[in-house]
Order: sequence, then structure tokens, then C-alpha cells
Amino acid sequence: MKAGLALLSAFCLTACGDVVADTKSPPAQPQPLQSGYEFLQPQTQALQDDDFANPGFLWIDRGEALFSTATASGSACSECHTDASLPLAGAAAHYPKIDAESGDLINLEGRINLCRTRHQNEAAFEYESDELLSLTAYVAYLSRGTPISVDIEGAAADWYARGRDYFETRRGQFNLSCTQCHDDNWGKKLRGDTISQGHGTGFPAYRLEWQSLGSLHRRLRDCDAGVRAEPRPYGSDDYLAVELYLAKRAEGLEIETPGVRR
Repeated sequence: MKAGLALLSAFCLTACGDVVADTKSPPAQPQPLQSGYEFLQPQTQALQDDDFANPGFLWIDRGEALFSTATASGSACSECHTDASLPLAGAAAHYPKIDAESGDLINLEGRINLCRTRHQNEAAFEYESDELLSLTAYVAYLSRGTPISVDIEGAAADWYARGRDYFETRRGQFNLSCTQCHDDNWGKKLRGDTISQGHGTGFPAYRLEWQSLGSLHRRLRDCDAGVRAEPRPYGSDDYLAVELYLAKRAEGLEIETPGVRR
């Protein structure tokens, strides 16, 4: 662990240098846009590509079963969401988005929980619970191959700005911002891994480090912990804002849930 921290510290000093954040002139986003898939080792890419071997499909299967199972109140998601009425194919590509009723920014997990509380008279699932991960992964899987396209106008504009600011602000004992790695140094090596552009196209994703499926917010918490900053709670406004910023930043890339990552 100490060796890993030393390597990260060395990377901060050599690769990042004395980068000065300028909120008036944000750094240029990576071009061309590349999914995190492009930075994986060939064997990990092969694992994601094989729907029979990809471990994320264990959660897809659970999510599909939950989607068609009636809750205690007697209703199932599949009763409303059919091919003829409220189809979900492609829907995940437009989240996070502003909820018309509350005016709040919600991600896919938030939409699923709102459906439970508003339309099924059920309690919301806990963030990162197996049930919520499974349903979120299944709904995102229904949009696999759909290019990401989110709205950052109107009420979403402030959220987008907040997410951009979080992405560009140095934090933690290492005094690093997200942009220093994923905009300024993508494609370079860090502890044997290749730094990606930081897109969330594969989430919920199965990470080999976790040996489990996890949400994008779990990955954001890991990133904050990695620079020795205090991670935000799951579902926090900060992480929702970052999720919107990342979605806009990745616009045009396709959803690939369930992704496999290192």
C-alpha cells in the first residue's frame, strides 16, 4: 500500500506538475473521446465482450427477474414499461436528468426509487444494495449501444456547473483534481494501469478490484479516497452533479453496461 501511494505521489510530481485550475477557461476535453474499454488489457476487453463470461450479467439476470416480479403492493415494473407503453430502450442514455415533479436532478438509481415510492407504494432501495444495482444494471442494459445524450439547459445548468467545478477542483492530501488525470494525462501509465478519460459509460460495472458490480458513485468514492479526500455519501448532490457533467462530457459515446473494469 505504501509503495502504491509513493508511486501516486511521484506521478503527481512528474506528470501533473504545477497545473493551475482556471474555472474561467476549463481544460479541453479529451479528443477523440474513448470509452474506458479502450484502455483495458485485451483479456479484460474479451471478458466484457462475452455475454456468457461477463460476470455483470449475473446482476442483469437478477434485475430482469425483479423487473417482472410483483412487489408487496401487487405491481411489477413490467406492467407499466412495455414495448407499447413507456418503453425503456434508450432511456438510460438521457440520465441524469431533472425530475419534472420535484425539480431535482436524479440519476437512473433515483428514477427507479421514485417509481417505487410514487407508483408502487414501496420503500426506496438503499444505494448500492443488490436490488438497486440489479435493476439499474438491467435498465441500463436495455440501452446498451445507445449514444449518451443529456440535457444541461434550464434547471440542469447549475447542476452541470457544479459537477464541472467538482471535476476541476484539487482536493485531498495529494491536492489532485479529476481533470489532472483524465483530461491532462489520459493514456499515460500509473501503477501498471493506463489512465482512462474517466467516462462512466460502463456503469454499473463489474470491477475486478471489487469482485462485484458497483455504481458510478462507488467509483467516484474510490477516486476521492485515492487522492486522500473525504468521499461523499452515495447519492449525494455533489456526485449527482459530477455524474451529469461526466455524461455530457461523454456525449456521443455508447452505453456499454455491464462494463468490466480493472
